[in-house]
Amino acid sequence: MAIKNRTSDSRAGTWTLGRTIIHDFKLNKYKYLIILPVIIYLAVFAYKPMYGLIIAFKDYRPALGIDGSKWVGLKHFKNFFNDVYFLRLIRNTISISGLNILFGFPVPIILALLLNEIRSSWFKRTVQTITYMPYFISLVVVCSLVKTYCQSDGIFSQISVALGGEAKNFLMDSKYFYPIYVISDIWKNMGWNSIIYLAALASIDQEQYEAARIDGAGRFKQMIHVTLPGLMPTITVLFILRMGGLLNVGYEKILLLYSEAIYDVADVISTYVYRKGIINTAYSYSTAVGLFNSVVNVFFLLISNTLSKKVTQSSLF
Repeated sequence: MAIKNRTSDSRAGTWTLGRTIIHDFKLNKYKYLIILPVIIYLAVFAYKPMYGLIIAFKDYRPALGIDGSKWVGLKHFKNFFNDVYFLRLIRNTISISGLNILFGFPVPIILALLLNEIRSSWFKRTVQTITYMPYFISLVVVCSLVKTYCQSDGIFSQISVALGGEAKNFLMDSKYFYPIYVISDIWKNMGWNSIIYLAALASIDQEQYEAARIDGAGRFKQMIHVTLPGLMPTITVLFILRMGGLLNVGYEKILLLYSEAIYDVADVISTYVYRKGIINTAYSYSTAVGLFNSVVNVFFLLISNTLSKKVTQSSLF
């Protein structure tokens, strides 16, 4: 009897849940219709391709298909860990991404704080427009400009000669690749990335500034004690997301800038996956490397989120 009662309760609960969902859909059908294209997009382009991750554990042959290919377990992962380039790839990826976080992450915050302190509206709009513009320039154009400026007869060489140095192609010298990559990335993205901080600044209660002024706080102290604490939840969430992409260094910019002369510092996981998967058609191996990259990113995301929750009481989830 107890089993029958539990079964009846389960069916009743399922029926109630179904009626609730149907009722909610009728009330909010237009909202569901608006979000439907997003759900379809995610299902088709984000979740459906996950089935292809199986080939990381197989010797995939296009003629045999995914199901017909031989299962090899962790073979490709072991091959990657034993690869002569494994440590170099990890070092370069973490170095480029880490430098981008160290120097690139604070810049939009500083820019937003400085713009927030400008009282002249026309000057503020002018600065915003100038800093936003590089974001809309094609990455191909940006990299072409960088390569032109870095040539032996480019503007950077001319400046170097004027300061008593020698003319050289800076992109052919390993020690200059990281600064060139990071500085060009900051220049391109700092204005666009500052928008979300400016939006967060606009939501700070103005009464807090009034109270700070009554207490005798100047503009600098208001920024330290009112503005920054108001920005901290936004900064925390964006930093956690940035840490979740620690190993995601886009291959497009690297491919457009690097050459064999600087493989020792420029070759990263994404370019390695591109070479192995697209050029060498090692589909299973490149999928295994990409899956490893994603798993490590998820690990960093969870760690940074947990630490943030304990230290700042702010977290992504």
